[in-house]
Amino acid sequence: MSDITSNTPQDDLASRLTLPRYPRSSAYDARWTVDNAMGPHALWLLEWLAPALGLDTLRPGARVLDLGCGRAMTSVFLAKEYDLQVTAADLWIRPDDNARRIAEAGVADRVLPVLAEAHDLPFGEESFDAIVSIDAYQYFGTDDLYLPTLARLLRPGGRIGVVVPAIPEEIGGTEPPEHLKPFWDPAFWCFHSPAWWRRHWTRSGAVEVETADWLPDGWREWLLWCDVVTEESTEELHVRMSRENGDLLRADQGRTLGFARVVGRRP
Repeated sequence: MSDITSNTPQDDLASRLTLPRYPRSSAYDARWTVDNAMGPHALWLLEWLAPALGLDTLRPGARVLDLGCGRAMTSVFLAKEYDLQVTAADLWIRPDDNARRIAEAGVADRVLPVLAEAHDLPFGEESFDAIVSIDAYQYFGTDDLYLPTLARLLRPGGRIGVVVPAIPEEIGGTEPPEHLKPFWDPAFWCFHSPAWWRRHWTRSGAVEVETADWLPDGWREWLLWCDVVTEESTEELHVRMSRENGDLLRADQGRTLGFARVVGRRP
């Protein structure tokens, strides 16, 4: 009898999405991550953010706001990996939809889904020990007045941490780089450098910036994810978006696009 076994498609998918840099994320069902994708691989980005944000230092049951949680994958991760009480806030995904996903993941007692717009958050001052935002903060956080409003929700000493699509250095003038002009959307002007984010947060006076850095080779991981979602997703919108983003990243080859991690502490 042969001892050679064939890999199933699910095994192949899991293998493609298993990266040494993200051991915790690799433990999650690969098909689940693809089916709930709404952009770059949110668990990879959260796992990169976690040490800078000090998630391991939070006490069990600490209160965390997951702002712009999408389909709540990051909220499930926060509850499972760090035993936190998570408020999963999003504007685009209905709470009932996320509640089902959260219950299926076995963390309904630790994750509360809510419908919320980032400029109208229904929470009192000092409600949270930490605030997390993965691939969402760029949509609202470039406003000079936003961070002070958000930071009031943190207890003194609490941290806010975000990961956003970014550029290594600010682009001068009014035109994108020549090689990206065929792909450029005006919305991409919300992508900024780690240095820009550091200055932006520091000038607000709302937090003391502890980290503002760049994910090495983040564009390669983003491209890998785009290719996987293009091939494996059953949602036409996400297939189209992933294909377009993949074309953009291939044209760029890491010259312009990647990810920034920013962490600030409320004094």
